[in-house]
Amino acid sequence: MGNIYELQHVYKTYRNDGKEFTALKDVSLSVEEGEIFGIIGMSGAGKSTLVRTLNRLEEVTDGKVLFYGKDLSELRPRELRNVRHSISMIFQGFHLLSQRTVIENVEQPLRIAGISRKQRKEKAREMLRIVGLEEKENEYPSRLSGGQKQRVAIARALSSDPKVLLCDEATSALDPKITGEILELLKRINEERRITIIIITHEMSVVEKICDRVAIIDDGNLAEVGKVREIFSSPKSDAAKKLVFPSNPFESGTSGGKLIRIVFDGTRASEPIIANLVEKTGKKVSILSANTKSVGGIGYGQMVLELPENSGDQKIIRDFFENSGLVVSEVTKYE
Repeated sequence: MGNIYELQHVYKTYRNDGKEFTALKDVSLSVEEGEIFGIIGMSGAGKSTLVRTLNRLEEVTDGKVLFYGKDLSELRPRELRNVRHSISMIFQGFHLLSQRTVIENVEQPLRIAGISRKQRKEKAREMLRIVGLEEKENEYPSRLSGGQKQRVAIARALSSDPKVLLCDEATSALDPKITGEILELLKRINEERRITIIIITHEMSVVEKICDRVAIIDDGNLAEVGKVREIFSSPKSDAAKKLVFPSNPFESGTSGGKLIRIVFDGTRASEPIIANLVEKTGKKVSILSANTKSVGGIGYGQMVLELPENSGDQKIIRDFFENSGLVVSEVTKYE
């Protein structure tokens, strides 16, 4: 598959009252057709500005945003409207029309496009079946839960048969259980309808659950981009480390002690890694933290360990874990 988006050295600078603020700084990345791509960063990092360049709601100051090879900034108004018909958005706040029923909300893009009433109804009912809300078509948004409102918003976004679905913090207002259900729905839509989905979020758990690849935005810069599993296992940038392992409440109890993070996939979860270390090397470590999680449908485990003071012992322990096929990294002040 080819690229649906390609960003080339994109800058976005805002000017106000003689002051300048650069929200995006030399961002270059590509999004492949059919993938679920995550854009993650803390509040104010520039991720929402970035997503608004993808449908030219924001004009870039410099660089290019290519959609199927076409530079968005060079499109005439009619061409841009056609492109925007291929790009649907869902938001944190749902943006439903309170005075219209569920089915009327889903019909809205089709009404604007001039589709006949009969065809609108058929299409809207099909979309409501996809999101599991066909029995709610005559309800008003005020009677729906937050998760149901987001499902209506997804059905509305799908009604125009988009090539891309942009999800801007679409699960931030929902509780963890409902968030999981919405993410599963988006994954199913991606698999069944082959729609490219771009998810903008500040939560690494969202990215880990369904994204294929992720771009990490930090203070307007592209800090890191790659497969989610690889970034989870071995984050390279400081920004990625903060997101993957967001807090380090641990300190070594000795002046020469070191803390390391080991990561292993689910196939190794039943192995007595620490017991094997003691048995084969005679060296001991302290377990400060341990958990497991699903990343891209694969179970991963991670531990934070405190190593002894002796540098020779530290090397023996690190070598043992690395030779066992685990990913090992030092826990630093950035984590």
